[in-house]
Amino acid sequence: MRKHIQIAIDGPSGAGKSTMAKIVAKKLGIMYLDTGAMYRAVALKAIKSGIDTKDGDALAEMVKDIDLRIVYENGAQKVLLDGEDVTEEIRTPAVTVGSSDVAVNPAVREKMVELQQKIAKENSVVMDGRDIGTHVLPNADVKIFLTASIEERAKRRYEELREKGMLKQTFEELKKEMEYRDINDSTRSHSPLKKADDAILLDTTGFSLEEAAKVVLDIIKSRL
Repeated sequence: MRKHIQIAIDGPSGAGKSTMAKIVAKKLGIMYLDTGAMYRAVALKAIKSGIDTKDGDALAEMVKDIDLRIVYENGAQKVLLDGEDVTEEIRTPAVTVGSSDVAVNPAVREKMVELQQKIAKENSVVMDGRDIGTHVLPNADVKIFLTASIEERAKRRYEELREKGMLKQTFEELKKEMEYRDINDSTRSHSPLKKADDAILLDTTGFSLEEAAKVVLDIIKSRL
C-alpha cells in the first residue's frame, strides 16, 4: 500500500458513512476522521453560547478562535471542545439538527475544511462527510458515495440510537429530521451534498453491514 493515502466517503445522513469509514480505517491501519463530529461540536458551542445555529454572522465570529481538537485514546476518537470532552454530548437531537444548520455557513465550513485538510496532509486518512470528495479532498485516491433509501437510513439510525440507550424520538420524528437534513445539505450554496464525478456510487439498501463493508473494501483495494 502507498505510504500516504486519502479515502473519501460521502453520502446523506444515516447512510452508514461513519461506521463504514471506521471499518475501512481499522482494516487499513490508518486514521479515521469523523468530520460530522466537528460540525456537531460547532453547533454545541453555539447552543451553549446562546447563539442561534442559523445566525450566520454570529457563527462566523464564533469560529474564528474556536478551540476544537480531534484526539485518539485507546483507538477511539474523542472530540475536545474548549478543552472539554464532548464526544457524547454532541449526539443529542438538538445538536444533530443544529449541526446541519451551522454546516451551511461558509465561514464555519472554511474553518472546518482548513482543520480537516491539515490533518489529511499529515496523516493517511479515511474521511466521511458530505463534501469530502468534491471539496475537502478533491484529489483523494478513492472516493465512494454511500447511500440508501430514506426508510432504510432512518431505520438504521433508530436501531443504533436505541441500542446505545440514546433514543429520544419516535421513528417518524427521526425520519423527518433526516429528511430535513437531506434538503438542507443538498441545497446549501456552499459545498452542498453532491456525488463527485469520479466517485463510485454504492446504494446499500437491503445490504447487511458485512455485505456493504466487503463491497467497499473490494473497491478500495482495486483502486489502491
